[in-house]
Amino acid sequence: MPTIEWEKKGSVAVVNMCNGANKQNLVFVADMNLCFDQIEADKDIYAIVLTSTDEKNFSQGIDVDWLGQKMKDQDFDSIKSFMHGVNTIFKRVLLMPVPVIAAINGHAFGNGAMLACTCDFRFMKKDKGFFCFPEVDISIPFLPGMIEFVRKAIPEYKFNDMLLTGKRVGAQELEDSHVIEKASDNLDELMKDVLTFAGSFNKKRGIFGELKKRKHKKIIEIMDSEDVELIESLTLFIE
Repeated sequence: MPTIEWEKKGSVAVVNMCNGANKQNLVFVADMNLCFDQIEADKDIYAIVLTSTDEKNFSQGIDVDWLGQKMKDQDFDSIKSFMHGVNTIFKRVLLMPVPVIAAINGHAFGNGAMLACTCDFRFMKKDKGFFCFPEVDISIPFLPGMIEFVRKAIPEYKFNDMLLTGKRVGAQELEDSHVIEKASDNLDELMKDVLTFAGSFNKKRGIFGELKKRKHKKIIEIMDSEDVELIESLTLFIE
């Protein structure tokens, strides 16, 4: 059973992460890539909404249990494949030739929050769910590319606070800090707001993709150089 599925609503592709907490591992990477391949092949799609079917979670980030088992087994090839793979997902969102809009319907932690930051726009419901970067508490450093693409989504003062404290932030605070477009009252309002916003786009893919390519050029360069070096050295944890 796939961990990610998508459906077409008019000119909008709604990508549903559908594996509970939506923790990221190699299966997650493969399923997301397959969805993106299918969506990019459909030229009648002009926007993507990324969300979750879980009542509590958008995505809780890296599947730490999976990663820990791979470390125990010394299966370093799988770990590297995952890290390169998730970076590929991040880059695909950054360069997608249509707007990608995160509908954050619950907790977005670590890589889940980062995935939302790669999106062009973000909405979040405020009745349940937090957004945070717990890496400082679990001794997993951001890759250089992550630092850069989170900065394009979160103002520096707010990112500094969240990065160095690991604090959990709610939707209203994110709206006040201009991280999200709107803090919606509940799930129904969230999806209504997001689908209305996504449906307003009908930009040509060529110009939209080129604008994103130029806008994110430095981020991609860092991901393709500094990130690759750190992944290959398996610099995963810092005491």
